[in-house]
Amino acid sequence: MDTAVVRDDMVDGIEQRAPLEEAVSQAMRTVPRHEFVEDRPYDNRASEFEGTRVLAPGLAGRLVSALSVDPDDSVLVVGVGVGYTAALLAELVGDRQVHAVDIVRPVVYESRRNLERAGYDGVLVDCRDGAGGLPEYAPYDRILVEAGAVRPPKRLLRQLTSEGRLVMPLGGGGREQTLVAVENDDSEGAVVDEFGPVRFRPLLVDGEQRSSPRNRTDREDAEFAKQGYFAPTGWEQEWIDWDEHL
Repeated sequence: MDTAVVRDDMVDGIEQRAPLEEAVSQAMRTVPRHEFVEDRPYDNRASEFEGTRVLAPGLAGRLVSALSVDPDDSVLVVGVGVGYTAALLAELVGDRQVHAVDIVRPVVYESRRNLERAGYDGVLVDCRDGAGGLPEYAPYDRILVEAGAVRPPKRLLRQLTSEGRLVMPLGGGGREQTLVAVENDDSEGAVVDEFGPVRFRPLLVDGEQRSSPRNRTDREDAEFAKQGYFAPTGWEQEWIDWDEHL
């Protein structure tokens, strides 16, 4: 099978529904997605790996387009998954300009292997709490968060350059969210653009890995909406300081 032809067919099908930026389209026509996804890698569909959602390629392209990178930008990906989105960014800015974190250790190992096989071994992938970012390599021109939260994490905003841009799904996990671009305004971050509805799983912190309840989806988001920031009945509050994480 000529995978270049199959990649072109995949991108052509995606662009029939929603045109991509030319540079992003070219990156998707270049990155060998079969090194990241084994089962039907060139179908425009989501899948699962180790309890982590693998984005459909069309959605990955949409995220990268919203990020609006320039050549040589320094980029952080929070929630690297199998590594495909990081590879697209590596095509656009160079692999040594891309850093990534994920809280699930088997996913980190898998993404490292996939990126190496695909020729992007310069991408640095570490196992971290995504809300804390990767301060050792900050500041970043662009940060992409592939998980939802009710507000941009403050520690990530502090890792942006003064003219940096953060793209993430804004809203509670499990319900409709909005994909937004946020710029650093030295406070909470200012939403400067919106890219329509999405649905992502919540941004996890230590204690919420696959074997633990996704309590931010099931309980705290509802309490947050009804009672404000620290819901008095939230059992989670005894061991997670959300102000520190967000």
